[in-house]
Amino acid sequence: MTSARIDPTTTPKKENYHFAFLMITLLFFMWGFVHNLDPVLIPHLKKSFSLSVLQSSLVDSSVFIAYFVMAIPAGFLMRKFGYKKSIIIGLLTFAFGSFLFIPAANTQQYFFFLGALFIIACGLTVLEAAANPYASLLGPPETSTQRLNFSQSFNGLAATLAPIIGVRVILTEGLSDEKLQAMTEAARQAAMAADAATVKLPYFILGCIILLMALIFWFLKLPEIEDLKSANKLSLAGTLKIPQLRNAVIAQFFYVGAQVCVFSFFILYAIHSADIDKIQAGDYLGWGCGMAFMIGRFAGTFIMRFIKPALLLSIYSFINILLCLVAIFATGMITIFAVIGIAFFMSVMFPTIFSLGIKNLGASTKMGSSLLIMSIVGGALLPLLFGYISDVSGNIQFGYMVPLICFSVVLWFARYILVIEKKSTHAT
Repeated sequence: MTSARIDPTTTPKKENYHFAFLMITLLFFMWGFVHNLDPVLIPHLKKSFSLSVLQSSLVDSSVFIAYFVMAIPAGFLMRKFGYKKSIIIGLLTFAFGSFLFIPAANTQQYFFFLGALFIIACGLTVLEAAANPYASLLGPPETSTQRLNFSQSFNGLAATLAPIIGVRVILTEGLSDEKLQAMTEAARQAAMAADAATVKLPYFILGCIILLMALIFWFLKLPEIEDLKSANKLSLAGTLKIPQLRNAVIAQFFYVGAQVCVFSFFILYAIHSADIDKIQAGDYLGWGCGMAFMIGRFAGTFIMRFIKPALLLSIYSFINILLCLVAIFATGMITIFAVIGIAFFMSVMFPTIFSLGIKNLGASTKMGSSLLIMSIVGGALLPLLFGYISDVSGNIQFGYMVPLICFSVVLWFARYILVIEKKSTHAT
């Protein structure tokens, strides 16, 4: 299990570059798929355990708090073992968490499900901390942002497929709340247990696929990117003092919070705002938001050939602020189309913020990557605020005030980078 080593200042050999990039891109699809099952799990567990919107948002919290807990350990893993071994560790942890869905369903404990999701997310943290900079560094520095957006596009493909499959495999029709209330306690518990058990098979299959991927990576010879020997490795605190990275961490915190709010609450939101059923809502989530997200990433990768990434980020975030206003105050199908538009325009934000944040960090790239992955904790905290606003107001549409604020922060970051780039151009 040896890895060829390459210097980040040079492009890897063509055959190594293409195959390594292919395998890394496959990882983007896999973690995108499992993340986009969460919007299906939320209404499923909400019904199975009679949860409020705020309580059901703990699904997101249990997932994204892992990014905060594991991001720094992931950075140290990469420093000690390199990208390839870190990816294998992440895949094994991912598989273990998937298999835990079986005892979680058997025990009928909500917090057991949350624990399984937390362990899955610990594995995903390691994968993302390794794969994002790896995809960015596998090629010429001047095209790093486009390259990362291309890999992330397959995350968008997963966002399309996961809800469509998930609503049909996990989100079964089951019994209505009225029928459940009319049943005896024993019968009601049996019905709820059968409903919760629908997660066992899909997560078992997912775990087996991830184990197979770990085995494939074990035998693969991937180029290992060396740290720049001429650069000094900064400490965690020292890395965070770099203004470009620090501001990217802030922007990423709010962006991920917005993305999780938009996707995770979409089914509940669509049922309320457009008066459609959950299967229709799931299809709009997949064929609408997921497809828009995927197309947006491919389109954004192409557009960045002609428009600076920071400028495109600025334009897209401003458009999303306007669409959030529509999502809050409109009614009917226009709200669905507004949210689908939000998915399209936010599609390039994560990889663009990430690549702009770690650009030219040299030996501090791995630690900078860990800090940006840590900022994904926004996906754990901000959906709680979304759920709280929805519960207190009695209207889930008002929860979109949270994404509106988030996209305003992304706009601030984009404008900051544009100013920095303008100063740099004048200096040269």
